[in-house]
Amino acid sequence: MTTAPTAPPPAFQSFDETAVNRWVDRLSGNTSPRRNHWKTKEIYFRAAARLLEAGPRATLTWKSIVEAAGDKGCRSTFYEVAGARARHRMVDELISDGGSDAIQIALRYLRTDPVEQLIDETKVWSFWPWRQQLLRTLTTGMSAEVMESELVAAVASWARRYPALAAAVGFTPPACAAEDLTLIHQGRLSGTQAAARLTEVVQAACAG
Repeated sequence: MTTAPTAPPPAFQSFDETAVNRWVDRLSGNTSPRRNHWKTKEIYFRAAARLLEAGPRATLTWKSIVEAAGDKGCRSTFYEVAGARARHRMVDELISDGGSDAIQIALRYLRTDPVEQLIDETKVWSFWPWRQQLLRTLTTGMSAEVMESELVAAVASWARRYPALAAAVGFTPPACAAEDLTLIHQGRLSGTQAAARLTEVVQAACAG
């Protein structure tokens, strides 16, 4: 007997309402040229990604990242975007969401090292074009299994494009992808399980 496919998520539009999506939208949507925290974050996202993908490298430190940021980098702004006292941390958005899955994902990405925290956010920033393309591809007629397959393909493609970044901090996937996977399964997959499943995807993609 053939098992019927799992029904598609009933609230497809909720992809726009995830904690990480709200975090990106709120910060990147700021049009103020003088007080645009997202633009400041992007300076360090680009610097961290560039250092990681540059080949043989020393361990990333706040100093090396600030140096890679050039004349736009300095210690004070680095610690505005990374660290325990950083403004607008992604992990705080997940915690503030209050949902069980969001909290589980937040715990997976709760760091004491500001450089690791920056890498987590850099993964989301660099994966965002893949996520946008993915959401244009998904339709409400797809089963959860097909949606997951599309998401896995997007994460694997991103990891192959940024292998060093993807492998950093224990091959953790972009937090938004883990959150999207829990949404796809509508309560049948926890945040912890989603992050673990996509970590395996990242590991496999990086292994080539």
